[in-house]
Amino acid sequence: MNAEHTDFVVVGAGSAGCVLANRLTADGRRRVTLLEAGPRDRYLWIHIPIGYGKTMFHPRYNWGFHTEPEPGMNGRRIYWPRGRGLGGSSSINGLIYVRGQPEDYDAWAAAGNRGWGWQDVLPYFRRLEHNTRGADAFHGADGPLWCSDIPEKHELMEAIIRAAESLGVPVNDDFNGARQEGVGYYQLFTRRGWRCSTAVAYLRPAAKRPNLRVLTGAHATQVLFEGRRAVGVRFVRGGATREVRATRGVILAAGAVQSPQLLQLSGVGPAALLAAHGIPVVHDLAGVGENLQDHLQLRLIYRVKKPITTNDDLASVWRRARIGLQWLLSRSGPLAIGINQGGLFTRVLPESATPDVQFHFATLSADLAGAKPHPWPGCTFSVCQLRPESRGHVRLKSRDPLAAPAMQPNYLSAALDRRVAIAAIRFARRLARAPALADYIDAEYRPGDAAESDDELLEFAREYGATIFHPSGTCRMGADRLAVVDDRLRVHGVEGLRVVDGSVMPTLVSGNTNAPVVMIAEKAADLVVEDERAAP
Repeated sequence: MNAEHTDFVVVGAGSAGCVLANRLTADGRRRVTLLEAGPRDRYLWIHIPIGYGKTMFHPRYNWGFHTEPEPGMNGRRIYWPRGRGLGGSSSINGLIYVRGQPEDYDAWAAAGNRGWGWQDVLPYFRRLEHNTRGADAFHGADGPLWCSDIPEKHELMEAIIRAAESLGVPVNDDFNGARQEGVGYYQLFTRRGWRCSTAVAYLRPAAKRPNLRVLTGAHATQVLFEGRRAVGVRFVRGGATREVRATRGVILAAGAVQSPQLLQLSGVGPAALLAAHGIPVVHDLAGVGENLQDHLQLRLIYRVKKPITTNDDLASVWRRARIGLQWLLSRSGPLAIGINQGGLFTRVLPESATPDVQFHFATLSADLAGAKPHPWPGCTFSVCQLRPESRGHVRLKSRDPLAAPAMQPNYLSAALDRRVAIAAIRFARRLARAPALADYIDAEYRPGDAAESDDELLEFAREYGATIFHPSGTCRMGADRLAVVDDRLRVHGVEGLRVVDGSVMPTLVSGNTNAPVVMIAEKAADLVVEDERAAP
């Protein structure tokens, strides 16, 4: 087999991989080959923010995973969309810019992960940003990733803000500033009305560099080892099996599902699991694929009294034409926003020191996120617990590298998570029933007024709960027996191999995960360069 040669192979051109491809080739000293199983991001609806609904189930741009039957969710298999193609999930996500809480990162550092405290990572968050508000102590204005305000206020969102204030929730115009707690509008990863994915922000500016090679349609099947040193990657492209050899290292950036899967396929993982599939063990690393965490989304849906929702815009030919023209002429309106306009962070348990739930407010409703909107005016109050205690795993089901692994998040298996779910639903109802929303909220479509007891609300969560698309933690950073990477993101027990994506999070951050993954990749690029300089 003829093998190509490069300095670094990066597997996965998603939220992390595009960052690494740009930063590691910037000074011209390293050759990088970037492998992406999916296609180029040429689909128009990737780039128009409201196209989120067009890509949610698209088989070409979405892996369309399903979990195993979930014991805590009435045995349902939960649909897990994950980005497939340049930009990965940053090309199909809800565009929300949230970093999490400083305490999240200080907890990583307190667990022994040096250099990952809030003051350590804040410079990387500032470095990645081109914030349209300009630079300050919390934000950057010169980075590649655009973070933009929603330009228009929405009548329904304004009423939600007033309702939250009446419940004691303060208005917050910057969830990534001095404090997270509060209610207000989100900033979005958009640039002048277009989605700003990592493929747009990081990969496009680097694409013509002679020291970067991007291969799409290239599905990595195995990390190649000589002894315990990673020396390359085997992949399938166009029906042919090929190899690329790396003289300086292999970096997995395939995400919380496929990075642990690829490690296991390559002989790095729990020895018993590998043996069960006839895979020779390179290194017995028990934590690979364990520690899976995700945010469980509970979507309360309301009928709205006034025809002012996105449902109404999409139901009318004339209103569709109007919002299309609005976007074409000024890159504004519903097409420039996506689905969720506003958010709320608050505490629903008395013992919580910081916000323990997050809301996404959409002036749109559908039975499933990204599905066809209801034919009546509707809105959605989506709430998730920020720091779930439930833990699951990702494990091989087959030696076939093209087959999906078993994903078992074990939603609601922890007692705390069940308490938060019930309390979050009750808070959402208090909000919807506040006087400020009396002229807007008509009736609760789901779960419906008949569900009142704790048991009935928990049953609603089990029957209708779904992912909010933040699986993390399956290649956990740390120094204990179940950790997969160290605090420089090097895989324990082998050489020349790193993991750089959301799978390295020891604990899930308190919010959306795209910005934290970009931060992790920005920092990882510096770690790679530092380690090169320190090498003899």
